Amino acid sequence: MKIGIIGAGNMGGAIARGLASNGDVDSSSITVASPNRKGELDALKNEFAELNVSIDNKDAINNADIIFIAVKPWLLGEVIEEIGLLYKSQTIVSVVAGVSCNEIAKMLGVDSPKIIRLIPNTAISVGESMTFIATNDEAKEVSQFINALFSKMGKSMIIEERNMVGATALASCGIAYALRYIRAASEGGVELGFYADSAKEIVMQTIKGAVALLEHTGNNPEVEIDKVTTPGGITIKGLNAMERNGFSNSVIEGLKSSTK
Repeated sequence: MKIGIIGAGNMGGAIARGLASNGDVDSSSITVASPNRKGELDALKNEFAELNVSIDNKDAINNADIIFIAVKPWLLGEVIEEIGLLYKSQTIVSVVAGVSCNEIAKMLGVDSPKIIRLIPNTAISVGESMTFIATNDEAKEVSQFINALFSKMGKSMIIEERNMVGATALASCGIAYALRYIRAASEGGVELGFYADSAKEIVMQTIKGAVALLEHTGNNPEVEIDKVTTPGGITIKGLNAMERNGFSNSVIEGLKSSTK
C-alpha cells in the first residue's frame, strides 16, 4: 500500500507522523509533498529517514494507492487539478473541511472516483485524535482500511456525510472549547490561591480522571455527577451557580454556532 500526502503543514505533517509511527504502513511507502514547506519536509525526513519527501506534488500522486489532501481550502482546486491529470483510480482522502465528496468528485472530473472525507482534530499530533470518516459509494471498502489506520491515532468513526458539520463542531472545534474550560478553571484556581502552573495541573488531572471514569463505567455523565452532589453540599452549589450563569446553554449555543 503506497500513500501520498499533499501538504506538510500541521495536519499533513501530523498524519505523516502518525502513519509512519503506527507500524501498519512502511515509512518507505509514504511520500509527503509540499511545494512551499521545505523546512517542514526536512523535519519529517529527519524524524523518519525512510519517509519520502518532495516539493513536487506529482511525486505524491504517482504510484500512490491512497492520496491524502491536507491543504488550505483555497489551494484545493489547484491540487485537485494536478491529481486529475494523473488519476488512475486512486482513493482521494480529503482533510479539507467544508467540501463534500460530490464537490471533490466534480472538481476531479473523472468517472466514479473514490472519495473519502477525513476530519481529525489537532490531538492527532499526540495520537489522541477523534477522527471522522465519510465516503462516497465507490470508496466504502477503502474506508474500513482508513478507519483501522486512524483508530491507532486516537479514535475514529465512520459517519454519514450529512453529520460531518456537527462532528467538526463537537471534535475539531471541541478541542478549543475543552481547552477554554481548562483555562477558565485554571484562572479560577489562581483566584482560589494556587499558582498558575499548579492550578493547570490540578484541572488537567481532574479532566483526565472524569474521562477515565466515563470510559470505565460507560455511565451517563449525570450518574457520576450525582455521586458527588450531596444535598446542600458545595458541589451542587457550584453547579447551580454555573447554570445560573449559562454554562450548559453557552456550550450548546457555541456548538450550534460552529455549524453555521
